Amino acid sequence: MAFAQQSSPHARRARSTSQVMLWVILAALPGLLAQTLFFGWGNLINVVWCITVALASEAAILKLRNKPIAFFLKDNTAAVTGLLLGLSLPQFAPWWVSGIAVISAIVIAKQLYGGLGSNPFNPAMVGYALVLISFPVAMTTNWADPALLWQGAPSFTDTLQAIASAQQTVVDGWTMATPLDEYKHKIGSLTAAEVTSHPSFGDGVARGWEWVNAAFLVGGLMLIGLRIITWHIPVSFLAGLGIMSLAFGSNADQYAPLSLHLLAGGTMLGAFFIATDPVSAATSHQGKLIYGAGIGVLIYLIRTWGSYPDAVAFSVLLMNFAVPFIDHYTPPRTYGHHKARRGVPGRTQG
Repeated sequence: MAFAQQSSPHARRARSTSQVMLWVILAALPGLLAQTLFFGWGNLINVVWCITVALASEAAILKLRNKPIAFFLKDNTAAVTGLLLGLSLPQFAPWWVSGIAVISAIVIAKQLYGGLGSNPFNPAMVGYALVLISFPVAMTTNWADPALLWQGAPSFTDTLQAIASAQQTVVDGWTMATPLDEYKHKIGSLTAAEVTSHPSFGDGVARGWEWVNAAFLVGGLMLIGLRIITWHIPVSFLAGLGIMSLAFGSNADQYAPLSLHLLAGGTMLGAFFIATDPVSAATSHQGKLIYGAGIGVLIYLIRTWGSYPDAVAFSVLLMNFAVPFIDHYTPPRTYGHHKARRGVPGRTQG
């Protein structure tokens, strides 16, 4: 009897792009649920709106490029871009700000470079950074006051009307500075105890934010468990941020403590869902460790001494610039060889 001969290594059938993206969407749902429970309906409305605009933008560009629309939309990458922006933008961001962010992400950062697999920068973070720089008032004054969905948060109708009003700011009683923003701008003149007495901190690290970050952490661990992503970028990302915080921010009366860096803002969303973008991130395991650590270090530097309270978008984009350099010096070992071919061309490798 004849048997089929196959050389090693043996691998199971890889997941399709649409399956991978679908798992990313499912893993992000706990974080979206936590955002909705602790900050009202804003993020849920943003997610639906951003995904709709992302799909429409991608379809329009594919039509102009004479590409099959249904084939490319089914890979779910545009939906993930819209999802990440909806999760990242302020809860009361005007509809046109989120729309500009999504269109910029899909049209400029993705399709202009040739579509999926060709973009050197994370599309969602390009869109986020563009509107943050262009519309700073709308992007810094529309964060929701932490209020439980069933106790104190604006109703769905009120939230929808505020987003649709096209005003750059909404009712003051509904919004509040984020904990990172509050700490950054108050710690120079107040003690840590005085700063954390602000309502945005509540009784924990950062009222509501710690639960949101915990939910994204759970979703991220699920992605690692399913082997959708590897542990290298998230672990090095958090390690880089943690080491910098411990080295320079041990005095809470001068700098934000480690707990605030880890459990406030977009830290866990950035570590597990944004920095791990398979197209714009480093490829080898060693390269991923360098890439993730660089993002963590940059986040701390910008949060502490920069002009922005949160810095995930800028840090990811800056490290996207460095990815070709990182990949050049950290290629994976070719199967059957003892060492990877790297460094100065012409050097003999085993």
